[in-house]
Amino acid sequence: MASKRRLNQVLQELTPPVPSIGTLTLGDVTFQVPECSTPSRLPRTKDLLDLNDPINVDNLHFLLQKYLLGQDIFLVSQPGPYARRLALSFCRLINAEYEHIALHRDVGETELKQGREIRKGGNLVYTDSAAVRAVKLGRILIIEGIEKAERGIMPVLNNLLENREMNLDDGTHILHPHRYALLDPNELSNTNTHEDKTRFIPAHKNFRVIAIASPVPPYPGHPLDPPFRSRFQARFIDPVGSMLALTNTNDASTTKVSEASNPRPTPILYDRLRELILSTQYASEARHSLESISCSSLPAFPQTALQKLQSLVTLFPPPSHLTPSQLARLMLTLHPSLLLAPFEGWAALSRQTEEMGLGTLGSPSVPLEDGSGLLGYRAVRITKVAGDERKAIVEFSRSDADNDEGGVASLVSATVPTGSKPVRPFPLTPSEDPGFLLTPRFLGLLTSFLQAHALGWDISLLPPLLPSTASSSTYHLVTLFSQILGYEVDAVHMYKELGGRELVMRRRIMDGGATMWEPSPLVQGAWKGRLLHLAGMDVIGPTGGSLSRLMQDRETELWEGKRIVAEASDSEISSEGLSVTHPSFRVIATASKSIPLRDWLTDEHTNAFFPIPSQPMSQSEESTVLLTTTGCPPEYISTLLNFANKYRQTMTSDAVQKNRKLGTRSLLRVARRLANFPWDDDVYAMINRCVLAEFLPAVERLNLDELLEECGIKKRTPLYNPSPKLTDDGLLFFPEASDPYDHTKAVFIRKFDPKEDPEGVASHVPHMDHFYDNSLQTGLMRDMATDLEILKEHLVLLGNQGVGKNKIIDRLCQLLGRPREYIQLHRDTTVNQLMFQTSLEGGVLKYTDSPLLRAITFGRVIIVDEADKAPEHVVAIFRSLGGHGEMTLADGRRVRPTRERDDDIVVHPNFRLVLLANRPGYPFLGNHFLQVLGDNFSCHSVSNPDMESERRLLMQLAPEMNEDTLRRLVAVFYDLRRGYEQGSLTYPYSLRELINLVRHMNTYPNDSLEDALRNVFDFDIYKPETIDILLDILDHHGLKVDRLGIDAARETSKKQVKDVKFEPKNTELNEPKYGKEDPKNEEHHGGNTWAGGTGGRDTAGLGGRGGYMRLFKGHEIKQVSEELKQQVPDSIREQARKMAQEELKRKLEELNMSMGEAKGYGVLLNAVQSHIASLYDLLENLAAKEEERVWVKRQTDGELDDSRLTEGLTGEATVYKRRGTEKPEMGRPQMKPKRIRFVFDVSGSMYRFQHDGRLDRSLETAVMIMETFERLTRKEKYVWDMFGHSGDSPSIPLVEADKPPTEIADRWKVVQKMTLMTQYAFSGDYTVEALEKSVDEVAKFDADDWFVIAITDANFARYDITAQDLKRPMDRHPKVHTALICIGEGAEAAWIPKNFQGRGFRVANTHDIPNVLRSILANMVDR
Repeated sequence: MASKRRLNQVLQELTPPVPSIGTLTLGDVTFQVPECSTPSRLPRTKDLLDLNDPINVDNLHFLLQKYLLGQDIFLVSQPGPYARRLALSFCRLINAEYEHIALHRDVGETELKQGREIRKGGNLVYTDSAAVRAVKLGRILIIEGIEKAERGIMPVLNNLLENREMNLDDGTHILHPHRYALLDPNELSNTNTHEDKTRFIPAHKNFRVIAIASPVPPYPGHPLDPPFRSRFQARFIDPVGSMLALTNTNDASTTKVSEASNPRPTPILYDRLRELILSTQYASEARHSLESISCSSLPAFPQTALQKLQSLVTLFPPPSHLTPSQLARLMLTLHPSLLLAPFEGWAALSRQTEEMGLGTLGSPSVPLEDGSGLLGYRAVRITKVAGDERKAIVEFSRSDADNDEGGVASLVSATVPTGSKPVRPFPLTPSEDPGFLLTPRFLGLLTSFLQAHALGWDISLLPPLLPSTASSSTYHLVTLFSQILGYEVDAVHMYKELGGRELVMRRRIMDGGATMWEPSPLVQGAWKGRLLHLAGMDVIGPTGGSLSRLMQDRETELWEGKRIVAEASDSEISSEGLSVTHPSFRVIATASKSIPLRDWLTDEHTNAFFPIPSQPMSQSEESTVLLTTTGCPPEYISTLLNFANKYRQTMTSDAVQKNRKLGTRSLLRVARRLANFPWDDDVYAMINRCVLAEFLPAVERLNLDELLEECGIKKRTPLYNPSPKLTDDGLLFFPEASDPYDHTKAVFIRKFDPKEDPEGVASHVPHMDHFYDNSLQTGLMRDMATDLEILKEHLVLLGNQGVGKNKIIDRLCQLLGRPREYIQLHRDTTVNQLMFQTSLEGGVLKYTDSPLLRAITFGRVIIVDEADKAPEHVVAIFRSLGGHGEMTLADGRRVRPTRERDDDIVVHPNFRLVLLANRPGYPFLGNHFLQVLGDNFSCHSVSNPDMESERRLLMQLAPEMNEDTLRRLVAVFYDLRRGYEQGSLTYPYSLRELINLVRHMNTYPNDSLEDALRNVFDFDIYKPETIDILLDILDHHGLKVDRLGIDAARETSKKQVKDVKFEPKNTELNEPKYGKEDPKNEEHHGGNTWAGGTGGRDTAGLGGRGGYMRLFKGHEIKQVSEELKQQVPDSIREQARKMAQEELKRKLEELNMSMGEAKGYGVLLNAVQSHIASLYDLLENLAAKEEERVWVKRQTDGELDDSRLTEGLTGEATVYKRRGTEKPEMGRPQMKPKRIRFVFDVSGSMYRFQHDGRLDRSLETAVMIMETFERLTRKEKYVWDMFGHSGDSPSIPLVEADKPPTEIADRWKVVQKMTLMTQYAFSGDYTVEALEKSVDEVAKFDADDWFVIAITDANFARYDITAQDLKRPMDRHPKVHTALICIGEGAEAAWIPKNFQGRGFRVANTHDIPNVLRSILANMVDR
């Protein structure tokens, strides 16, 4: 046996070595460079590193040392292409073949080991991954993005790294070459029994791994697994060295200048900015730990910043002096994260530019109005290159030629690639597109696009800095850019479920069941030289990083060893699995604006693209657009824009995620309506509809009303709308609306022609036997019909439950004769389910078009119900469909407005989307889906009808009922809804409840009002505060009821549906007592022994008589008759009453409270019970929502995932999904507590002027806060405290974070302390100092969000407090969210809400203080 092993080893050693092509000497290391067996696997990128650069040589020397030692290498580098290009340069240097894996969150075992494919005939075959090919063939495996891999994935490679061993799914085993050499030849045979098919494969001795990752922290990502880390030799890549080395790379962007003109000397601008960039890098590394939270600290520039700057100034020589706005735009292009820098950081950068002689740095949000792009250039002409249909010459000019260094001419020409379609003539003429305006802002952005294109970069158009702005013309920019360069545009609309693999390829099943891979639109675009528009790059998060290699090097890995490369010969393309990226291929990435910029704008994204900050329209440009495209009268345009600008300024980054932004598209919609229907000019109603004012929180609604009043937009009395009619000539006729003082004109809308969709008309038109017309809903239907049929808009209908959303849209479709499809969304709805239904027939997957695709194809109305219940990324696909008629399907097909390719699905002109959802916020707790839809839908709020409309509707429903009773019931429900809006009730009682109540009363007239009301209010049986409010409202409207709530629920004598009595055998009474405790807690009825029994006597319990206290042990209650209760002697009643009082006194002594104190606290508590209930529900559900379970995909067990059925057919294991807690995105903080501080004013003025209720309301607010947080079950989710400020001190502890008041007595002491502070405080004001201290203290806490809410009644004028004084502490720490409630004299400062949009509130009516603070807190934490 030993001799055979030795013979095998000798034979292997006698195998001739691979021929050498030369000797490599690198410093003190020499290496015989072997001949390559597969040249197509060598690096082919054009952007390899310069071997004359000492930084590169030093790094390559280290790599060669480790390679010769047989060690694997880990390159620790800031995000960017340098580390990858270093590894590729090393492979090229030693003539080594390589494999590449780009890790992302969806990478699993299949991508790291072996995949499965079904070949023709049904045979299952295994395909090696890049890692397995590398170990078998002796290649270098480059694994990029280690920090992105989810926990538990990389250990798959641990044994391969440590021992060069791996068990593969096809039954083979990779062994270390030395271990393989020692095997007996018989062990290597594959001729054993049928059961033993084990085969052994030696790991190639030249196999090596080069792993690449960014350090975590400071960059986002997952920490390294210690066992995985220990198997590598680390090399830190110096950020300064890598930035400098990239400027010496002979890449496409630096060679463009040779096609434009002769080389020029390095501009002074480049040298000075280079110094600034490098010094910022050094400063970021030398930070003290305290400086890391300083506002003035600047993040380091991205790795490609110098490279972009060099190529930019080389091709476009800069002027000797840049204007402040030009300099700011250049800075944001090189370092777009500066958009997120606080004001102090931007000011510090401005100081540095001035010190370096670059001039003042302008504001990051000031647009360029001169039509220039970067460095002051303008695109002036584009001409096709003669004889080359895929190239054009773009000419740029700069007007300040006299200021150029060296007298260089201001005209620059660059040869750029183009598309395959005819180019649109440039310069553009307005007459070609009368509906589009060529403004200086737009031409400046277009020029920037052309400059980036000339430099060879892909483009990322970043959204505006401000959260709510006018339009940035994103769609028109992409469209016009493609037209003037003749590009065929392929828009790929991103959604969260899109995986990294699906970005480049997708698997499909052929006829017969065989599987194959096909390229994604991105790869097809790379092959054919198209322009790819990646719309919504922000929603896929770090998965987008898997495209970095394609963006930077024009290379990526495909299926089964195929690879796209930058260049290759024809023979390699035909025989060796290579394909070439077309030189014309370009990508433009845009954002959906539904995710905050800070959550997705990373260095990785910046390095992959050429960032261009977008610029929203100015007010003058927006005005011109509205006037020229709508024909709306100028006075309306002026009013609209005046309001829009004020409204946008009030929008904070938090509020904009939940509320309507009021963009240019919304204003266009209003202007078109005013132009088409000049008699219907209620601007107040139109604006309220656009911003969904009915559903705004109370404080924001107050601010909105103030803005409308400032702009002179008045509220009008609603007109009466008669019922619609159908005319003989096929028209839907809405008669004119009117009142004694005003009227509108009638609206005629043509019915749907059945010839256009015979099948739909026959089977999909809704039918309603009864619809009770009323003025409000008729007016709503008229507005909806106008939007749908005349203005061609898609709709969103929002409203409370039971207001008739479904019935209204069905009624409208019935009147119009419109066929409609219907889908209902829910928690588990996926994007694939919206597109098609999947079935498996005969081993072949079949896709059936969903109702959505049928509606698109046949031109039907699609009603999407419960849109707020589906995940936001699912609803997001309606954004592009509603806005531009575009959608990309998972099976490769495209939805487009016009047919561009054979398999395109064309949007029928009659297609309309109607989304139905509940109102945002509490108590519905749906998703904030409006933020992902943008302004692409016309929004309508569906309200309960007004009182008169509701009365008329009910009279049609129940004509036999007394009209006076109906009127009173309508008034009751009107007051109940008003109570909900004011915060005193927690449930929005709707028309549905009122209709059901009236139906019951009409059908069963002998039932009492109490019995009928129980149908609605038994839900609130354990909410006595709600029952009390209801009783007060009923009494106010003359509807007297004896009882409601639990007493009414137990009342059986008035309604003998079934006679159930309990008569105890022994009815003698002795004296009240507690009774014995039953350790087994068994049921006891009718006795006189046990505490907690029912139907008994003397003892504490329920349903009996003679006891002195109620006690419930959870058993069925046996109620004695009312007759027995009345027989209890007065002496025993009095004795029971005394015992109850003594027991209460004893309980209060335990709490260290007197009867008076308990009563005082009870008064405060009762005043805010409804607010407590509302705030509790919100905070409790928010804590639950953070841990809400979602479908976790790519699991090895659970439910079958319909989106991975194809993978399941091939035998992959990770084709299941399970409910689990969603992991935060990479780089997002883990779930930590929310840190909240409440700051109360306890100054002397609070006591002195308490006649207006300010002190009592503040005490009630404090009770509301303490009671709410004490009742929470997940108390660890919130860390809160309460402090006071007065003329004596800016920081008076009331409740400390580590000592919350858990007992009523403790909370009462807080109330007493607040009162005493106001009684004995000296005059003065420390509002500013209190804010400073609070913000500083809160910022120190390790939380996932930070809040400070302060109340002050300061007379700002008296104490000389200005807006700037308040801004300083409120903006002290950007991460801390602040709010200031001004009461008393402070409420008289009109400048508060204007200077602190969404953060400063004036509360003139002190009764609103609890409601306002509750609303502020709810909006802050629910973000």
